[in-house]
Amino acid sequence: MTASHPHPHPTHVYPRSAKQQWAAGLTGFAGVMLLIAGLLSLFRGIMGIAQDDVFVTTPNYVFKFDLTGWGWIHLALGIVAIAVSFGLFAPSTWARVAGVAIAGLVIIANFLSLPYYPVWSVVMIALSGFIIWALCVVRPEGSTETG
Repeated sequence: MTASHPHPHPTHVYPRSAKQQWAAGLTGFAGVMLLIAGLLSLFRGIMGIAQDDVFVTTPNYVFKFDLTGWGWIHLALGIVAIAVSFGLFAPSTWARVAGVAIAGLVIIANFLSLPYYPVWSVVMIALSGFIIWALCVVRPEGSTETG
């Protein structure tokens, strides 16, 4: 007596194409990078609020904020970036759009706070640039490719 066992992989489901695998990989990469950028921004915000001695003070800067003000800005961006990064792990359009927007805001915030923590600001700008690139390169599964 033999029992028929269902096939573990249905035959009507086709394997994912290489392009879909790249898209999923880039979205995962962007999600992880946005999570890291969010955590780093969160920690930077906490340091700014605590007025840590890590920061440089620049007396004559056009975009001058109090160090605590910059701390709150980075803290808020970090929290939102972390929340959006979890949306990127379940690929959704809203998370990709929000991820690009948050990464853009992180770039702007780090550019404006460049004199306070210059090397770290440049690192965060580059990291956010990679996030934007990864989220913009991915095409949705249903879209047709041109060119």
